[in-house]
Amino acid sequence: MKQDLKSYYDERANEYDKVYLNPKEQEDLEQATKIFQNLFLNKTVLEFACGTGYWTERIGKTAKSIYATDINKSVIKIAEERRKLSNITYEVADMYDFESENKYEGFFGGFIWSHIKIQDLDEFMVNLKKMIKPKGKLAFIDSNPSKGTNHCLKRIVKTDDFGNTYQERKVENGNKYLVLKNFPNYGFICEKLSKIAIKIEIVQTKYYWIALGEIKNRN
Repeated sequence: MKQDLKSYYDERANEYDKVYLNPKEQEDLEQATKIFQNLFLNKTVLEFACGTGYWTERIGKTAKSIYATDINKSVIKIAEERRKLSNITYEVADMYDFESENKYEGFFGGFIWSHIKIQDLDEFMVNLKKMIKPKGKLAFIDSNPSKGTNHCLKRIVKTDDFGNTYQERKVENGNKYLVLKNFPNYGFICEKLSKIAIKIEIVQTKYYWIALGEIKNRN
């Protein structure tokens, strides 16, 4: 079994958006879209791990601009091919190595929190803060544990010494992967965000959690 998150998402590039087709989740997705469109209205936004641009295109309808990155060329290619908005820029980049001379007015991370190792979160937050202007807006969305879905806690097959949890995932070509997928509680999310942000708010829907915040003026 492979254990490589980059390869996992590369192999499932063409099936990437199927996760957004579940009829039961449409109400949650619509609610999240409205939250993000309001939050990032007329703002310059940085996005990590944008995938095929599902959220990028939606946020881009109200944002001033979005600089969207992903480590995989395969998903960026799909995002570029279907791009409808001129205020979006896509780039192949690793979010852990990304540096920018620009400072953005907002940051969006869609379903990336669960793929960041617990022991790496503090450093990730510190580096992220460097790229966002003081009082800039933050938003993360990720999966709640849910029975009968990929996010069922019963699908966890491994927990490491840091508390990171892993699931077995299978792509359409038959390859199997051991995928890092954490399910943090709200207290933990607030604790980590509070290192760089204030006005933290957690919005809970049936299938997702949404974390919002504002970058601190000072450390």
